[in-house]
Amino acid sequence: MSYDAYQSYQTVNLNAQTAQASPVQLVIVLMDGLLDELARARGHVEARRYELKAKSLDKCVAILNGLSSALEVDSGGEVVQNLSRLYDYCAERLYRAGVDLNTALIDEVSKLVATLRAGWVSVQEQGRG
Repeated sequence: MSYDAYQSYQTVNLNAQTAQASPVQLVIVLMDGLLDELARARGHVEARRYELKAKSLDKCVAILNGLSSALEVDSGGEVVQNLSRLYDYCAERLYRAGVDLNTALIDEVSKLVATLRAGWVSVQEQGRG
């Protein structure tokens, strides 16, 4: 499958996933996309594809910023404030990973995001999203 065909498939698939999604499902979709892009960024660093690495890390930070901007910090309490700080921490770690070409930092963020995703899946399974 060509890269363009794959991108078209991904776009159609994403549109289908988000059309009827609840807010929690949307967060899970974003986290899935973030995990996929983190894996790509890691691969770009390992393969020394620095321009693609930069684009991937920029996408990752944009997703984190989107997740953060959707938080209702004023009314969400301590959990929401902690999530906001965690998203900021992840973005800073990805910046550092890009500068230092350090895949361990990308792995750290991947683990944090995977843990958060598992929490959101649990919320969804409990019928709260």
